[in-house]
Amino acid sequence: MTPNDASETLRVARARYFAENGLGDGGYHERWVRLQAGPLPLWFPNTGARVRAVRLHDLHHVLTGYATNWVGEAEIGAWELASGCGHYWAAWLLNGAAALIGICVAPRVVLTAWRAGRRCRNLYEGEWRESLLDETVGDLRAQLEITN
Repeated sequence: MTPNDASETLRVARARYFAENGLGDGGYHERWVRLQAGPLPLWFPNTGARVRAVRLHDLHHVLTGYATNWVGEAEIGAWELASGCGHYWAAWLLNGAAALIGICVAPRVVLTAWRAGRRCRNLYEGEWRESLLDETVGDLRAQLEITN
């Protein structure tokens, strides 16, 4: 996945991200989350803390262009850890697990993502608000100093 057109709103870019990755409406209201680990499906509860973090995490995917496969999740996990997860404990936990897996399977790209995260800020500095979706990709990337 590559970063979206800078003039698009996050609402449009996120909708395309959901569609391209088979994520429906994002699953924020589902009780359970499914991860596919090869042939093995893994289910875990979609807690309020996870939903609170993943709303911003999904926008980070849009802003950075990191994929939703195992390597891409490891990259964005390292990027989010390096740029800080603030008071989003679910983000710290889930990103830590993803980055650890990534260090084992794709250490160079994960370290590159870590370095990129050290040079910018992210949305975990604040709270989710619907008005974020009205921002353009380019404006928000500039505000957060995202260059990757």
